[in-house]
Amino acid sequence: MTPRSRFRDELLALPLFEEPHRSLAANAERYDRTGEFPWDSIQAVHDAGILTLGIGAQYGGRDLSLTEAARVMQALGRGDPSVALLTAMTLFQHLAQAKAPRWPDALYRKVVRDSRNGPVLMNAVRAEPEWGAPARGGLPATKVSRTADGWRLNGRKAYGTGSEGLAYHLVWAVTDEAATGNGEPLVGHLIVPGDSPGIEVIRTWDHLGLRASSTHDIVYTDVEVPTENFPGVPVSEAGRDAAAFLGVGLSLMALYVGVARAAQEFFVTFANERVPTSLGRPIASTERIQTIAGEIEAQLVQAEEVLYGLAGRLDAGDEQAFQRAAIAKLLITRSAVTAVQTAVTALGNPGLTRNNPLERHFRDIQCCRIHPPQDDAALIAVGRRVLSAPTRDVLPHGNVLLKGKTSEDAGHARGSPLDRHSGTAQRRVAVARDRGGAAPLAQPGSGYRPARGRDLPDAWRGREDLDQRRRAGAGTRRAPSPVLAGGRRRLGAPGPAAIRPVADRHRDPRNPHPRRVRRYRQARLARHSRGIRARRGPPPGAAAAGRPGDIR
Repeated sequence: MTPRSRFRDELLALPLFEEPHRSLAANAERYDRTGEFPWDSIQAVHDAGILTLGIGAQYGGRDLSLTEAARVMQALGRGDPSVALLTAMTLFQHLAQAKAPRWPDALYRKVVRDSRNGPVLMNAVRAEPEWGAPARGGLPATKVSRTADGWRLNGRKAYGTGSEGLAYHLVWAVTDEAATGNGEPLVGHLIVPGDSPGIEVIRTWDHLGLRASSTHDIVYTDVEVPTENFPGVPVSEAGRDAAAFLGVGLSLMALYVGVARAAQEFFVTFANERVPTSLGRPIASTERIQTIAGEIEAQLVQAEEVLYGLAGRLDAGDEQAFQRAAIAKLLITRSAVTAVQTAVTALGNPGLTRNNPLERHFRDIQCCRIHPPQDDAALIAVGRRVLSAPTRDVLPHGNVLLKGKTSEDAGHARGSPLDRHSGTAQRRVAVARDRGGAAPLAQPGSGYRPARGRDLPDAWRGREDLDQRRRAGAGTRRAPSPVLAGGRRRLGAPGPAAIRPVADRHRDPRNPHPRRVRRYRQARLARHSRGIRARRGPPPGAAAAGRPGDIR
């Protein structure tokens, strides 16, 4: 075993990867200020054997799980997220080739051989200045046209991460004419060697964060490539395999968790070293800073639990985990951003000073929201699926089970929260238990209706029974909430079984409504009181003016 491969295996075995980020952190500040391509850090990543992770076993490599990829990204993100992003783009191309080969076999084997001798960076270049990102739909303006020997590429791309150091560009392009039997154009990634004539990098990247990622514009002018370098598919079939690579995007978010961990590391060091003269001890000993440190840790634990929990399920082939990958990206980025913002807010001016790395971490963490799927797209997709798809799983509403119904059916089913007429399922359960009845649970095969019959008190046998009792003049009290019922039992107050029905109370036959009954009785008591005062006469010392019994 070579030293490089031994280090790589040890790296994957470490629980939190304490070492790899340190060699990158030493150069991170310099590259952030200059915006130069981080060649020294990329060479360090190559020397550690990380750039060849993800190469498939069929090409002499070792399979890399999504959990392992996430751990590597988090470790590199703690040191320099720009280098971590460049590394991630290369690793993900290896993972994609191992899962669904698209490269010409001879060309990819050349990539594997060259990767043993030096860094070989690859990335998919997809966005365009006018078009935007492919994730929002549409076709690119970048065109490929047939030639006698292969394809000719023309177009301009924006936000080409790693543009100055890419050994291979995978350019998202579409044919300029129908290339299929049904007259449909082809679309796909055209594999372009980075040293091909006609490639021009325009330095447009002057960004808030990830300043060393070299995400510049790239112009392709009459770039010639062989025929086998364009594995295009008809436009109607493009994107069908996108769901299979959602886990790759989830692992990418780990580098931003690494940024947040680096921010936490600085916050802890600063809090233990900062000793204000007015305090006379480190601010880490104050409850305010301890509370903030706890909040930061809570956010990061949440991000890591979602990240590695879902990555493990994806590695295990859990189909439901694929559906949750998009919303998991949103949750992870929210927690990471909140953790860094909390640290900056707590430290004040030191957190925004360029001499401190926390300021750089704050800028870098803002870039996590840009990666697809963006927050609005993820929420819309998940919301549509939740609102339109039938509930395939059993959905509990209190103690009543709804099964095989759409969201609209569930909302109007007996026992659902929208069943206002007969009370919610929780009220049914509370009353049944307080009066000695059985809890109304749905039985297998009974659909969404709660169990009915002799197990329920007479007052709660169903909506029809309630309507009949109301028409007969025997009103029924609304059952108390479980909290109120428990409080009554705690205090020894009478429960629902001891409360008399409204029909048994005194009623004015001309005014049968209970609320009006109270008003009637109050008015009657007031008249009675005035009559007593009138018979007794005015109290001693009362003014002579006015009627007897007036109270002024």
